[in-house]
Amino acid sequence: MKQIAVALCLIALAAPVAAQQTDEDRSLSLMERGAQMLMEGLMREMEPAMDGLQDMAEEFGPALRDFTAQMGPALRDLLEEVEDWSVYHPPEMLENGDIIIRRKAPQGPEIETDPDAQIDI
Repeated sequence: MKQIAVALCLIALAAPVAAQQTDEDRSLSLMERGAQMLMEGLMREMEPAMDGLQDMAEEFGPALRDFTAQMGPALRDLLEEVEDWSVYHPPEMLENGDIIIRRKAPQGPEIETDPDAQIDI
């Protein structure tokens, strides 16, 4: 008899906990629904911009394919030749259209200077 009473007490204590869980589940589903509504609204707002991007991609797609077909091998050769890009400054375009990439530090042996040497002018 005592075992049945203990079991009933445990069930009575567990019922409010179960009710709280269903309230939390309901609030989570409301949160999920709110997030879903937000995402749907954002998608509706972004749809014209995405359509414009798709049109632009269709317009520039052939030109980009031609560029990669022509410049791809040259860029691959350049990437294989340069071991460490961190020793170079960003590329510069000169007035005549040439593009140069300068090293940050001089390559080769450094010249040692004698602080006690005098220069006669």
